[in-house]
Amino acid sequence: MHDDRSLVEARLKRVLDERIRPAVYPESIPLDVAVWNAPGEPVPVEEGLAGPAEPVKAGDRWGAPWGTSWFRVSGTVPENWAGRTVEAILDLGFDENMPGFQCEGLVYRPDGTPVKGLNPRNQWVRIGAPVAGGEEVLLHVEAASNPVILDYHPFLPTRLGDKETAGSEPQYTLARMDLAVFDETVWQLIQDLEVLGELMAELPVDGARRWEILRAISRALDAVDLQDVNGTAAAARERLAEVLATPAPPTAHRLSAVGHAHIDSAWLWPLRETVRKVARTTANMTALLEDEPEFVFAMSQAQQFAWIKEHRPEVYAKVKRAVADGRFVPAGGMWVESDTNMPGSEAMARQFVHGKRFFLDEFGIENDEAWLPDTFGFAAGLPQIIKAAGSKWLLTQKISWSTINKFPHHTFRWEGIDGTRIFTHFPPVDTYNCSMTGEQIAHAAKNFKEKGVARHSLAPTGWGDGGGGTTREMIAKAARLRSLEGSATVEWETPGEFFAKAEAEYPNPPVWVGELYLELHRATLTSQAKTKQGNRRSEHLLREAELWAATAAVRTGAPYPYEQLDRIWKTVLLHQFHDILPGSSIAWVHREAEKTYAAVAAELNAIVDTAQRALAGDVSGGTTLLFNSAPHARGGVPAGAAGPVGGSGSAQLSPREGGGYVLSNGLLEVEVDSRGLVVSVYDISAERETVAPGEAANLLQIHPDFPNQWDAWDVDEFYRNTVTDLTDLDVLTPVGESDAQAEALSAGAVGVRVVRGFGSSKVTQLLTLAPGVKRLDIDTEVDWHETEKFLKAAFPLDVHAERYASETQFGHVYRATHTNTSWEAAKFEACNHRFVHLEEPGWGVALVNDSTYGHDVTRTVRASDAGTTTTVRVSLLRAPRFPDPETDQGVHRFRHALAPGASIGDAVREGYRVNLPERRIPGDAEVAPLVSVDNDAVVVSAVKLADDESGDLVVRLYESTGGRAKVRVDVGFETTGLAVTDLLERPLADVELPELADGSVQLALRPFELVTLRLTRG
Repeated sequence: MHDDRSLVEARLKRVLDERIRPAVYPESIPLDVAVWNAPGEPVPVEEGLAGPAEPVKAGDRWGAPWGTSWFRVSGTVPENWAGRTVEAILDLGFDENMPGFQCEGLVYRPDGTPVKGLNPRNQWVRIGAPVAGGEEVLLHVEAASNPVILDYHPFLPTRLGDKETAGSEPQYTLARMDLAVFDETVWQLIQDLEVLGELMAELPVDGARRWEILRAISRALDAVDLQDVNGTAAAARERLAEVLATPAPPTAHRLSAVGHAHIDSAWLWPLRETVRKVARTTANMTALLEDEPEFVFAMSQAQQFAWIKEHRPEVYAKVKRAVADGRFVPAGGMWVESDTNMPGSEAMARQFVHGKRFFLDEFGIENDEAWLPDTFGFAAGLPQIIKAAGSKWLLTQKISWSTINKFPHHTFRWEGIDGTRIFTHFPPVDTYNCSMTGEQIAHAAKNFKEKGVARHSLAPTGWGDGGGGTTREMIAKAARLRSLEGSATVEWETPGEFFAKAEAEYPNPPVWVGELYLELHRATLTSQAKTKQGNRRSEHLLREAELWAATAAVRTGAPYPYEQLDRIWKTVLLHQFHDILPGSSIAWVHREAEKTYAAVAAELNAIVDTAQRALAGDVSGGTTLLFNSAPHARGGVPAGAAGPVGGSGSAQLSPREGGGYVLSNGLLEVEVDSRGLVVSVYDISAERETVAPGEAANLLQIHPDFPNQWDAWDVDEFYRNTVTDLTDLDVLTPVGESDAQAEALSAGAVGVRVVRGFGSSKVTQLLTLAPGVKRLDIDTEVDWHETEKFLKAAFPLDVHAERYASETQFGHVYRATHTNTSWEAAKFEACNHRFVHLEEPGWGVALVNDSTYGHDVTRTVRASDAGTTTTVRVSLLRAPRFPDPETDQGVHRFRHALAPGASIGDAVREGYRVNLPERRIPGDAEVAPLVSVDNDAVVVSAVKLADDESGDLVVRLYESTGGRAKVRVDVGFETTGLAVTDLLERPLADVELPELADGSVQLALRPFELVTLRLTRG
């Protein structure tokens, strides 16, 4: 049998493009158009409506980068159109790109009521169905001339990513602005032909169904009079009715379509533009829900709901009504779709606290699912956090982007570091922007890895990233695919309905243990260092602010800044969005983030200072108090307490034979050679050398860094092929009392300063050794002016270890130091929080940091003695040119510390120490901790007053070493009640309540177990 599918496809494409599609609007007249270009930033709606508009016409240029133009379109429906459906076609100059990556608009009625959004796939506004004829039409369009950043030739440096450098040249040409008759029969014919044509292309060559469809399409095209499409469309549809009515068999794969519009809270647009993107998309979706009774739409990110509530209350009112009807579904229960690798323990928890609480307060909805389709991998501590927030399911899509290993499941249980398991689904459609094409639907069915044991998968359906959402065309296709032979079946369902069905049909899915590592976008752990530093510092300042404000409230009756802390937390959580914290947004976003973090730091420091001064007592006596915010005792002061500053010993600095210096404090002896490199860190009590023989630690290395694509996101493994060791020395000198940098030294400490120039940059390092500690502190300042380079600091260690630990949320995760398999080799750049730790039985080494996340660990065998060198390298800076051509240019400061002889518990302690520096203020009142624990393996991660302003104290703690821990929690104030709660501070009904006796609570914790206690104050 001759296969003439290609001939039919060619015929179908031409007839659709050249005859049938143009016939959707068979008659049209131009609208009158005027425009007012708003100066500066976007203006309120009432101001835009009243702006002094001047006439323009199709073909005129408009729109400076990031500008706002208010178009007024007006006209009269012709009398002879009475009884027909009429729409306005408003083309601002769109091209064929996805919505959200170019100009956009929001249509208003003259009274300021929003109608719907405009984008390349949604250019119509319904005027009447039917019209009476003679209606006056007046619409206003708030048009955003957002420049195209990611174009057909992506990754080229552009100055368009910041309004300060983008210039003022008009970006767009006004196109069609018409009133037109809408022929629904022709439009429906297009949907029939597209669904069948796309299905036919996916069916087997020799299958009967394929031939049935092919011949039906041929007959339908024969029925179309190319000179009278509108008059013959109904006849063509009749010839397709039979093949469209043939149902799918019961064994067909079942797709749950969820209306969706993934909107990046910032990316190739600034935060303020996302506010408007959300308004445009939600206006479209609420309108579509009114027209389509089976359609269901889900939107995540409580922040985005909060934005429209604040900035577009008239749109929010429509959203609230649709939510109440159960068809506009707040999904995910997080403040934003955050990165999950880099946010700290409490920040990751608060994403769910603030997100779920918003949805509960606003809509009375409790989210059972976490919804993170586009996040760049998932930290192994996340399952426990999801469960502790009262949720039980996870959806993501991004792991399908991995470039080396294909993930083996689509539906499975994901086990985290503490043993918690979460039912998880990866949609096999392999996109979070499904548009209901035949290719996508067929791919989902063929790709689904659980065939034979499960049949359900989910398809997030709608244009996304820059918003846009579901279209009426997608809904029409889904209707035809509800039950169609040869295709998976499609049904609109909420995320909760899908997960309930999927879990019920597959009660014992496979289990994946540990992190869900994305084999892509690894450089997001390093790009935009100041954004990452701002996040890390904010997280720890929030810990301090809550701790000391709560202590002051309990001890002195000082007011607790509930509203201020709530607002600041939400600001920090917003900036953990998966294109802000990862450093993959335009320059504008990161420039604003730096200013925001500075303002956050100022506010939080003020809260801390006010609370500590309220606690400090008499400041006139000349005594000084040490406030210890860390979860471990320091300087003789318990955790969460304040006491007198204790005395200290001293360290010694002496010349080194052959050049350089020796730093010693009786615990460590550190040799810095004449190149300024650390060639020995000797653990005196263990009689053990830390640095591998013949190697040098704190060795700065620079690589070329030009990935194959996605500059700010990616680092490709071939970057390692070329490396330059930075050993040229400008300055090597002791840091003395008269030195300008002497204040960096703690009492009794000694140090050396190392200065190196390379390329167009300079690095200054202070290597210091304090008395009484087994720790070499390294403070690094880099004046960075390189392009497409990658800067790392290497620490070759004399440790034989097949795995190492990286801190993650509420614990740590182990990764291999070898590359036995492709899964291990793929992790050539990975994430840690405050520490990495390597250990042989009885002796280990920790490398801690105050603001870096990316690192790599490799093993080599030394030829001389066949021993093993394990090298840890911390990633400091990159210099990609897209989307921000000036990424990381300027001065940066980092703090690291090398701790020989460290156990995993020591690593935890040192990690907190470097991120929570002690504070010293005048005073004489020793401050007892509100709570204390008697086991250093148990870390108190938060001490705060309850969010409901009841005055109850909330304490969160976790087992930090990966072992079992019995702990006594001592309460330092009168308390009348105790509850174990979830993260939202709600008592848990299914846990055994520990006994509160004599102001103490005894707990037995599993490895990495997280517990939240709520204490009622007496």
